[in-house]
Amino acid sequence: MTSFRLVKTCLHSKARVGELVTPHGVVSTPVFLPVASQGAIKTLTPEEVKNIGIAMVLANTYHLYLRPGISVIERVGGLHKFMGWERAILTDSGGYQIFSLARLRRVGDDGVIFRSHIDGSEHHITPELIIQFQETLGADIIMALDECPAYDDGLEKVKVATERTHRWADRCQRAQKRRDQALYAIVQGGVFPELRRQSAEYLTSLGFPGYAIGGLSLGEPKKVTFAMIEETVALLPEDKPRYLMGVGSPEDIIEAVARGCDIFDSALPTRVARNGALFAWQGRQNIRNAVYSQMEQPIVADCDCYTCRSFSAAYLHHLFNCDELLAYRLATIHNLSFISNLVNKIRSAILDGTFVAFKDSFLADYQPTNEEVRLSQKQKWLKSRHLSQ
Repeated sequence: MTSFRLVKTCLHSKARVGELVTPHGVVSTPVFLPVASQGAIKTLTPEEVKNIGIAMVLANTYHLYLRPGISVIERVGGLHKFMGWERAILTDSGGYQIFSLARLRRVGDDGVIFRSHIDGSEHHITPELIIQFQETLGADIIMALDECPAYDDGLEKVKVATERTHRWADRCQRAQKRRDQALYAIVQGGVFPELRRQSAEYLTSLGFPGYAIGGLSLGEPKKVTFAMIEETVALLPEDKPRYLMGVGSPEDIIEAVARGCDIFDSALPTRVARNGALFAWQGRQNIRNAVYSQMEQPIVADCDCYTCRSFSAAYLHHLFNCDELLAYRLATIHNLSFISNLVNKIRSAILDGTFVAFKDSFLADYQPTNEEVRLSQKQKWLKSRHLSQ
């Protein structure tokens, strides 16, 4: 059985430390989940991910349903055994992935009809089937099916999607049979405060063991993201975990922790690693830049990850310039280690009463990606996903 215990709350912010007790171990929160959409963290083995200190990963029901198929994983003995991961797993329902299919899907109250982005085959998914799939996979935390609107959708369109998300959440709850898995509902409402409040109030009335905040970090300005987080968290139960979906940049994690969020996931740290962007305490560093071509020190001097313990920045620069596959592995190890280390520091600061000072110091030194550049990159990434699918 999966449960949550609140350990300590910061006196001067909403930051908090908790413990998720799962069938596959205790997970301290705040916690970051690397994305293993298809049952693997890109470029790394499960043992390497474990050695970094990762306690829980995210896998995606949509991707695993299409390939290799739920029945294949069931025959092997469940998702943990299939991917060789002994620690906790959260499975997303695939609502966001279905949203990203754009013209390949039709959404109705019964569920979603969509065409596979792999072979064009048609599929019909309902809330009941999503729960059945996730129960078969055997994840520790499973998610209700939701409809994720685009951030620039109008009020009426977002209202319809939010109300459908509510009906689907109720159906998912009634369909659940396994009690050793925690089923979380997903609060929607776009960038409209009143819809966010309505969604949080309705879903909390159903008594889920945890709540996710969905439909954010989809291209909206960060000040809007943070405002919607605040609107939502204020209405979520204090004794239940709060999962902010799709957020993984260091500065966003620390800002969201300050607003009361506990769980985070994102492909960002692994994706930018493969592009040569490495996290450092002063901000992302592009290892391809010539300044690193003769740097004898590691990319982050005080980092104890395998990459920084073993190799110079000059070596990483060389690997990326030669397109060596090892470059992607070493960069991914570093970025996940950096995020894991950051979250550990956040937890320690909350416990010893220094979180606000730690947050202010971190944000004063960390140079985030330019907002206009970030939004442009996000839109290009979303557009590339839509075109490829």
